[in-house]
Amino acid sequence: MSMRVRTSALTALTVAALAVGAVLTAPAAGAAPKAPTPKFLSASQLPPHPTSSWTAGPVTDGFPEELGLCVSTEGVPAYDYRHREFRTDLETSAVQLTVVTGTAAQAKALAKHYDDLIRTCADRIEESSPDVEAEGRDYGKLPVEEGARVRGLHTETSWGATDIALLSVGRDGRTVTVVEWGQMGDFGNAPVAAFKKTTSTAVDKLY
Repeated sequence: MSMRVRTSALTALTVAALAVGAVLTAPAAGAAPKAPTPKFLSASQLPPHPTSSWTAGPVTDGFPEELGLCVSTEGVPAYDYRHREFRTDLETSAVQLTVVTGTAAQAKALAKHYDDLIRTCADRIEESSPDVEAEGRDYGKLPVEEGARVRGLHTETSWGATDIALLSVGRDGRTVTVVEWGQMGDFGNAPVAAFKKTTSTAVDKLY
């Protein structure tokens, strides 16, 4: 998704994101056992671009700003957040987030929380940004590890900027991953089948 829509909507959405986080904030009974570090997608595992190859950035600690349009850390404990950004030579980008929680139950709650934020993202965008029309679509669940779900988001501004994003949330044990792909365009430009394959690979590849 281009930075034009991200910039206009990010501030208001960060404030609006979250009353449902309380279930995620209960402290663990003790220190969580050290888990193996989850693995990330490689550039070749992103949906193929018709005219440009993908470039993968380094794996970086912290929560990615690119997800801030729909997802945030508000109301969520300070888990182990890591992310990796991907680019093409054109205006297509992607990012993967991994979150290692303390228990499988916490990860299940976090995955639902993130999916709820993505599911309601279009409504929140329109409520906070009157100059933006947004539509979300549900592309269904994927049977990989503890499950994943894929959704789409299209936004169009009053000045004509139109962007399409595909987002997914998946879980393996106590680790959650979120993947986002975005570019200028509409639902007709979304590589849904390829993104589902990318999502399955991302969840399966974690461990």
